[in-house]
Amino acid sequence: MAHNRWRVAAAIVFLIGCAGGTVAQTFPTKPLRLVVPYPPGGITDILGRALGQALGERLGQSIVIDNRAGANGAIGSEVVARAAPDGYSLVVGASSTHVLNPLLYKLGYDPVRDFSPIGLIAATPLVLVVSTQVPAATVPELVSWLKARAGQVNFGSYGNASASHLAGELFKSMAGIQMTHVPYRGAAPAQAAIVGGEIALMFSDMSAMELVRAGRLRALALTGLRRTATFPEIPTVAEAGVPGFEVSGWFAIYGPAGIAKPVVDRLSGDLAKIIESVEIRKRLVGLGLEPASGGPADLAALMRRDREKWIRVIAEAKIKVD
Repeated sequence: MAHNRWRVAAAIVFLIGCAGGTVAQTFPTKPLRLVVPYPPGGITDILGRALGQALGERLGQSIVIDNRAGANGAIGSEVVARAAPDGYSLVVGASSTHVLNPLLYKLGYDPVRDFSPIGLIAATPLVLVVSTQVPAATVPELVSWLKARAGQVNFGSYGNASASHLAGELFKSMAGIQMTHVPYRGAAPAQAAIVGGEIALMFSDMSAMELVRAGRLRALALTGLRRTATFPEIPTVAEAGVPGFEVSGWFAIYGPAGIAKPVVDRLSGDLAKIIESVEIRKRLVGLGLEPASGGPADLAALMRRDREKWIRVIAEAKIKVD
């Protein structure tokens, strides 16, 4: 009897393996849907459309872009979390939708349990900018200036609990300084507030570089792990005086949990080849992004690291959302 049970179990495993191989060989047999959880025209939409076209060409099927905006990306993400796990519904996820939002809001999905990570697409650092009235040209000079004015200086962000806000709180903690947070409704109003002298500094998205080029703001450092190809002359915060500091937003592709591994492998492999292509790399750099490669395991590990870091920062800074 025991031998029979083992034969049955072995047969089942064999059949599953054969089925998986068949799925990988035939996938896809129809158009795919790529959900962009933000409105048309934004950077996530532009990125999704460029990748959708390239991925469709590699897969031999069209990819339909489905904009499902709302709740800072949560609505579109939940649509894919609830989709059939067959590989035909994907979403352009981000560090905000899969790490920050779940830490701050009650959502209809779990960022780990409800998704199959496919692969990384791109990363983007923030830039530490200061008012031209701040007498600091380097990070160490800024830290010294802030320490001499403990609690007297305001830093801005483009919203409470935003990546901009969290980066400022992490900087406070790691540099041993005290500042007061002032949230604004978006990057542009916060940048205008620095230019107008309302606040001294902020960690901004890369749109602030237009004001830097115009001489209205001063860029001291970027927040990524390494210098970027777009702005190689700007050091990272870590190399400029705060070792270990790193804040990077990122974009990735996810599907619903339960997609067969051969299908995940097919999608992940094609995505990696697309990111390696000269055309897509130029497109990403043109959008102010850094091409980022990494398969499902790399993406899952990145999520874990970011989650641990931001849980700590949110708790220490007592950050709450309305």
